[in-house]
Amino acid sequence: MKQSSFKLAAALILAGFSISEGFAQSAEPLNVVTTSVPFLRISPDARAGGMGEVGIASTPDVNAPYWNLAKTPFNSSKFSLGLTYTPWLKKLGLNDVYLASLSGYYKLDDNQAVSTTLRYFNLGNIQFTDNSGNDFGSYRPREFGWDIGYSRKLSEKMGLGIALRYIYSNLAGGQNVNGTTYKAGNAVAGDLSWYFNNTNDAGQGFSAGATLTNLGTKIGYTADATQKDFIPANLGLGVAYTSVFDPNSKLTFGMDVNKLLVPTPPSVGDSAGLVSYRNKSVVSSWFSSFGDAPGGFSEELKEFTVSLGAEFWYQEQFALRAGYFYEDKTKGNRKYFTLGAGIKYNVFGLNFSYIVPSGSGVNQNPLSNTLRFSLLFDLDGGGENQ
Repeated sequence: MKQSSFKLAAALILAGFSISEGFAQSAEPLNVVTTSVPFLRISPDARAGGMGEVGIASTPDVNAPYWNLAKTPFNSSKFSLGLTYTPWLKKLGLNDVYLASLSGYYKLDDNQAVSTTLRYFNLGNIQFTDNSGNDFGSYRPREFGWDIGYSRKLSEKMGLGIALRYIYSNLAGGQNVNGTTYKAGNAVAGDLSWYFNNTNDAGQGFSAGATLTNLGTKIGYTADATQKDFIPANLGLGVAYTSVFDPNSKLTFGMDVNKLLVPTPPSVGDSAGLVSYRNKSVVSSWFSSFGDAPGGFSEELKEFTVSLGAEFWYQEQFALRAGYFYEDKTKGNRKYFTLGAGIKYNVFGLNFSYIVPSGSGVNQNPLSNTLRFSLLFDLDGGGENQ
């Protein structure tokens, strides 16, 4: 199998792009911004998953390091742990593909916290063949990302966070195909985040956040240094507003907007553009990604994804959630509604989310019916909205 086939297959499986739906609904050519290790952009907790993947400016919880590390010191609990399990693409009959994630933080004092997260993605058992159908054996591809972070309040309303991440991706298990040996890929990356919390003591008010995530090296799967790929560097912006109705109930609305800081692939047949794409440095790609789409500014706007979500809490114990995720049909065509619920009792919390089925037949969203389950441990009993 060619190297490009390895990476394309992995990207489609991980990100769940509905390519057939995009072709069926529009004559516009697809030009999806692809990266390696796209599992880093899968929603890693059930609370945000139930809100259409809104998490940048929502109230802080143990999973804040996934979305906006700067929220962490604003948690009322001193020490928390969270575990999430997500069966992935079960609608396609893949019963052994899943994402598992672990998060935790510890507040050093009222103004600063340290945190860590681990994301592990198992792609199940895959049979490898070349373009002629020759069998090269089977393997269980797997990937993980582990990070450590530090966050600090700059004031009672503002915080900053920074994290360092190690990324490991083993898609082919040392397979040798047509003289090329495919090895595990490694990369390092960092996150920068900002959070502004303008809520009152009752929790009512406005919050906002901004994040730069996965700013790091390229990753490669062969000894050929010219074949390294970009990881999913991303700019995220989020806002949220919480309305408190009475001491027992409150409602939060949130919106996140995300843009991959990765070059747009050149048009099909543009060999010179492909060489330029391959040779572009990581740092320059972060800036050029805002103006390199072949279709100009109108195409750049299509590369933004939008998440909308709402969360209702009753007596700080029961939560109901709903949301919507939108991606342009030429950039992957992920569009879906989400539902979620949560319960918190004493030091334990449980959240789940569900992606509502959409489409039918070959046009059905492959993410339909996706479930996420999160178990949370608020070890000093002081947490809220988790």
